[in-house]
Amino acid sequence: MTIEELREIMKFKENEHLEFKEAKVSFSVFGDNGKYKKSVLGYCVALGNERGGRLILGVSEKFPREIVGSSAVQNFGKVKSKIYQNLGIRINIEELIDEESKRVVIINIPSRKIGAPLKFYGIPLMRVDEELNEMDDATETKIRNEIKPDWSATICQNATVNDLDLKAISVARDKFKTKNPKLIKEVDEWDDEVFLNKSKLAIKGRITNTAIILLGKKESSVLLSPSVVQITWILKGKDGIEKDYEHFSCPFLLSVEGVYNKIRNLKYRYIKNGSLFPDEVDMYATYVIREALHNCIAHQDYSLHGRIQVIENEDSYLLFTNKGQFLPGSIENVIETDFPQEYYQNRFLVDAMVNLNMIDTIGSGIKKMFTLQKEKFFPLPSYDFSDEKVAVTIYGKVLDLNYAKTLAHHKDLTLLEIMLLDQIQKSKHISKLSAKKLKEKSLIEGRYPNLYISEQVAGTTGEMAQYIKNRPFHANHYKQMVTDYLIKNPDASRQDIDDLLISVLPDVLSEKQKKNKVTNFLYSMSKLDKTIINKGNNRNPRWNINN
Repeated sequence: MTIEELREIMKFKENEHLEFKEAKVSFSVFGDNGKYKKSVLGYCVALGNERGGRLILGVSEKFPREIVGSSAVQNFGKVKSKIYQNLGIRINIEELIDEESKRVVIINIPSRKIGAPLKFYGIPLMRVDEELNEMDDATETKIRNEIKPDWSATICQNATVNDLDLKAISVARDKFKTKNPKLIKEVDEWDDEVFLNKSKLAIKGRITNTAIILLGKKESSVLLSPSVVQITWILKGKDGIEKDYEHFSCPFLLSVEGVYNKIRNLKYRYIKNGSLFPDEVDMYATYVIREALHNCIAHQDYSLHGRIQVIENEDSYLLFTNKGQFLPGSIENVIETDFPQEYYQNRFLVDAMVNLNMIDTIGSGIKKMFTLQKEKFFPLPSYDFSDEKVAVTIYGKVLDLNYAKTLAHHKDLTLLEIMLLDQIQKSKHISKLSAKKLKEKSLIEGRYPNLYISEQVAGTTGEMAQYIKNRPFHANHYKQMVTDYLIKNPDASRQDIDDLLISVLPDVLSEKQKKNKVTNFLYSMSKLDKTIINKGNNRNPRWNINN
């Protein structure tokens, strides 16, 4: 871009694709770990989600616009590298110098990938007028449901029916009969080509990627290269050290049984319902294991060339991971929705798995997983959608009997509310809308995003001690603590005040947030209330009562 072209752009109004900032001296690049949305990273997310645009530094924001010059954003290579590491997009940065030696930085931001919203420290952003706001659930879901070519329906070049495993075809026929009992006699009369077409594994006799994934011989996996058709089971000890592993390739229709048999589904004993006799259950319900594993196969983004993993911790949990995006957008959407998902990563593969009785498409699978965990008083499944993958952790034991047991039997709570409260107890992020709904029912307290279980729920779950630690006192309470301390201990240092207050501030605040709170209290007391005075200096304060 030239200076002349820049001046033409300066005549345009700001919009979803164009942002001007003066940034004469500095401008946040990476947003200080999520503190500043109005940063280079924040605008890359918001404008990238709008299909791309430009962030221009060194130009006045109001008309008539002028080039004011900027010294912000110096190390272009580092900035581009960090943006790529965080977002997976390649930005382009230009530097222009006008006739008066005033510097302008133009950051060209490309569009996000189809079906993949960009996120600012885990939060998708969108441009709303002059502000960068958290993307609403409807918009995020719309993005995730964007249509892109179905890799699973692609014809596998040079593949024939001879590349399929005969045993897998036989098992597939049996499963198809189970799913379609009215067609049992007809299925027996179909040859392999007709069966593959009818079960949606082939298209007009041509072998698809789906057919190789589910029914292909082990050596046929190379036909899908560079995509990886592999499930890796890893056993880890309590210390996290790997103790055993095994790789499973196609045909996945048969391999899932091998993976399932590797998992050591031990018995778990515990007392519930006030009984004197212990209950004995499997650590993991068979349905939960199979549903999680089949979901990994159905929703894996095979174009990302990664493998499916099943990590078994011998003490307490299973972790299932697959590459790709979680298209419904959030677990809340799945739990709240009573109708099938509209879009799938691999529509053709999903249809074939439905026909083989491996999964359903009525949206009940994840709900049933949550319900089965709840009925055993086990923690609900935990989902993580970072690093271009979906990871779900299934717990095989009670982690907090009082909390889990009482929540499971709290008649006023829905499954969604139990799930959200479970996330808050794990200090995980929930949306503002979800937080608002919980607050309306007095289930949580605190200022978003520093939320904690309310007294109403804490009292019934045995979490009152944690509630007291999370609940903030009025500012005057902390100020009085400082005053009382200084009466007995004059010339107190900042460290002394920190030691006094930080341990009693709410547990939901980070250490940095607690220190900021102390700074605010001292400022208010010295500059506004004038009840204390600093007889030292800013670097080495010595606080005393102001007489």
